[in-house]
Amino acid sequence: MRLSPPETPVPRDSLPAKREWVLKRNCSLTPRQTLRAYLLLLALSLTVGTTFALHGAPLVLCFTALEMGAVTAAWLYYSRHALDHERIVLLPDALVIESVCGARRASVRLDPERTRVLLPAFPSELVTLEARGQSVHIGATLPAWRRAGFARELDAALHGVLPGWG
Repeated sequence: MRLSPPETPVPRDSLPAKREWVLKRNCSLTPRQTLRAYLLLLALSLTVGTTFALHGAPLVLCFTALEMGAVTAAWLYYSRHALDHERIVLLPDALVIESVCGARRASVRLDPERTRVLLPAFPSELVTLEARGQSVHIGATLPAWRRAGFARELDAALHGVLPGWG
């Protein structure tokens, strides 16, 4: 679904020189707190598994090792993606989209005059930006319910509408 142009455009020279959005995950724990929680969980699991093994149930220790492996894999995945983000910068002559996902970084420049913002057809889909045959999907770190609002805000900024005008 394409957004329609705003009703009251403002001349580009009267807009702020730069608009910026940083879309990132909301990580409640700091890296140090996450590491402490992980180590505490591993220590507790190892204590329980060892206690059962010493009392004649060595199979519990095997399942504890499997559990610790699964928790370690989940922790590594979480740690790798905790700093994922998208940075969208609107300059007078360019719309710059920088994306970080794990160890992968990407940067795309679009012409703000020719960029169209396409709303997601379904809540699980991402916002799409199109300009001169180039297409970029953004909003992966946003909750699904916030994507449409962000798309409208970005579209208004691209068309030169200030919030509260019109």
